[in-house]
Amino acid sequence: MKNKVLVLGYCGLIPFVVFTVCIWIVTPELQPFVALALTGYAASIVSFLGGIHWGIGFKQDVKHKDFHFIWGVIPSLAAWICVIMPAYAALPLLAVILVVCYLVDLKTWPLVDLQEWLRLRLVLTVVAALSCLIAAGAA
Repeated sequence: MKNKVLVLGYCGLIPFVVFTVCIWIVTPELQPFVALALTGYAASIVSFLGGIHWGIGFKQDVKHKDFHFIWGVIPSLAAWICVIMPAYAALPLLAVILVVCYLVDLKTWPLVDLQEWLRLRLVLTVVAALSCLIAAGAA
């Protein structure tokens, strides 16, 4: 199962990298569409990261269930705000949110025996956040 998770995690980076490259090479008329695609994808990933905490909260033996349920909706709400912002502002904000999500996971995942996935989360976060920042430069 671990190999499947790794493959799926790394495949999830493909849209970040592809849209980031594309925004720099497409014509100026197409840049807004590529920026919107990247913003939407990053927002969906941020929502997914919040949703993981709902899954954690539903586990029977988890302490601080309220924190996981409350935190679980915060990334989604922040991502939704980003979707309605211009890309030049949304993409850097999404990069920050991705890093904040990682920092929360860094503190909370070891408490629920998910620490083995933090290395993967770090790599995914770095590539996703850098992609958003690099793309924002062209937006």
